[in-house]
Amino acid sequence: MGLRKRITEALKQAMKDKDAARLSTLRLINAAIKDKDIAARATGTDEGVADSEVLAILGKMTKQRMESARAYEEGGRLDLAEREMSEIKIIEEYLPRQLNDAETTAAVEKAIAEIGAESIRDMGKVIGALKAQYTGQMDFGKVGPMVKDLLS
Repeated sequence: MGLRKRITEALKQAMKDKDAARLSTLRLINAAIKDKDIAARATGTDEGVADSEVLAILGKMTKQRMESARAYEEGGRLDLAEREMSEIKIIEEYLPRQLNDAETTAAVEKAIAEIGAESIRDMGKVIGALKAQYTGQMDFGKVGPMVKDLLS
């Protein structure tokens, strides 16, 4: 079952269960996907965005909520921080399992070897290959510096 269909089914189930918190988060996800669909239509594509794009949307939503939760905690608004964290848990249900540090390092080294990257100028190629294969599975904010260190 496609990711979009799984989210739609979960949305319907949340409505049946009258789970307001889950329902609102799933509606936010659906709205973000539909926004991306509309943007894709502007470029001439009538089909919806692919699962890889949906994964990117979910990853971005998770990152935004992490930053918000951190800001709320620093501001002493633990209730709002907890709400953001509960939204993250719901969003992460639809993301693939995150790679741990050792797996991330191995994936980066493998990508560097496959591409034959030798200098920092090849960093974009390596990141591109990793994004194509591991979207939603690794934090590219941490991967960038790791690739840079391995290539310098």
